[in-house]
Amino acid sequence: MSREAAIAAAEAFFDKGQFKSDLTRAVSVPTESQNPDRAADLTRYLQDIVTPMLAEMGFKTRILQHPKAKGPFLFAERIEDPSRPTILGYGHGDVIRGLDADWKSGLSPWELVERDGRWWGRGVVDNKGQHLLNFAAQKAVLAARGKLGFNAKWLIEMGEELGSPGLKEACEAHKDLLAADLLIASDGPRVSAERPTLFLGARGAMLVDLLIEAREGGHHSGNWGGLISNPGILLAHAIASLVGPNGQIRIPEMVPAGGIPDSVREALADIEVDGGPGAPEIETWWGEPGLTSAEKVYGWCNFEVLAYETGNPKTPVNAIPPRAWARCQLRHVVGIDQAAVLPAIRRHLDRQGLGMVQVLPGRDNDFIATRLDPRHPWAQFAARSLQRSTNMKPAVLPNLGGALPNEVFSDLLGLPTVWVPHSYPGCSQHAPNEHVPVPLVRQALGMMAGLYWDLGELEGKAPV
Repeated sequence: MSREAAIAAAEAFFDKGQFKSDLTRAVSVPTESQNPDRAADLTRYLQDIVTPMLAEMGFKTRILQHPKAKGPFLFAERIEDPSRPTILGYGHGDVIRGLDADWKSGLSPWELVERDGRWWGRGVVDNKGQHLLNFAAQKAVLAARGKLGFNAKWLIEMGEELGSPGLKEACEAHKDLLAADLLIASDGPRVSAERPTLFLGARGAMLVDLLIEAREGGHHSGNWGGLISNPGILLAHAIASLVGPNGQIRIPEMVPAGGIPDSVREALADIEVDGGPGAPEIETWWGEPGLTSAEKVYGWCNFEVLAYETGNPKTPVNAIPPRAWARCQLRHVVGIDQAAVLPAIRRHLDRQGLGMVQVLPGRDNDFIATRLDPRHPWAQFAARSLQRSTNMKPAVLPNLGGALPNEVFSDLLGLPTVWVPHSYPGCSQHAPNEHVPVPLVRQALGMMAGLYWDLGELEGKAPV
């Protein structure tokens, strides 16, 4: 009964090929939630893959449904002692489309293949491999201690790649069932393959559509040029008024009024943004002036144009187009009131004489920004545990640069949230050839076993 024994058990689970075998079976289930023909596979993954793993570890399981959800949820719990901490885990078993034809020769999204020191297959990092790894780490603690030393609950959803429809409503309906002291979950990438990482929330994301509908039909650019407005030009001016030539946001409501908190700057001080081989070169002149690269991604906001269309881009003709449209996106940190963004853009464009630009919401399921303070006791506890297991100082990110439905756990369920990612920036998630470096997986198994062991050593329900 020792921490070292738990870590050794996790590493042995890897070395004997047991974890690879479990992940191979999981990858073979084509859980494409965007494909209606895969609906049965979503349920099959929970019933045939996840449920037996958790049942073997003494978890009671049940399937939860909600009318708004595109797939089922699995809830599991192992209650050892109500006086001990209760840890909620989360993951998603659905994956993005396989894109079978676009994978490298000899690779398939639905078959785990080991090649060049990596495991390849859809879901090895997003997200099957990550939550199965955490299951295995808890199993190692059980093998070493005979118990976890804390109460554990799991929620696995099957619609995250669709934006998690129904997740909030399901958690609201089962709030008592999901009651816990802490969320520990795994998704997204580390800052690099080599450096263990924590992130404590996620940036928010909202889509904004800008639209000009000037008139019916196009008109000859020779006969009418200089007489009627060009929506493409007007929309370009509108966007340029929102974001400067260096990418700096010009709307106060779209950046945090108080700047970056000291605790966030402190956490990001030793973070280097590096996507690894094949990643684009960072252009230091782009973005908010005076911020480091890490602060721009994890501590600030960015406004992006995702698509722009006017006229007929594929077959241009000599006509002034009647319409121009752009889909934009605001990625933002805590402190931005999403409800205030569209009205602020509207007021700004009116002041610029651009009242013809319509400002519309891009969709109705935007992500909310969340952040646990890096100085929070649970954040410090997890960081110490990872450092003890790896002899490396982990990167502590106040939030992920991307978006996750973390607000369901932090805001609705009221939990401190600690995410420990088991991937890296170059993993090709959501693209063909999704993969994970094999050494990262082995290290992560031992690291998580150490973290779960340390949770069982707490004297109370929370770290002092």
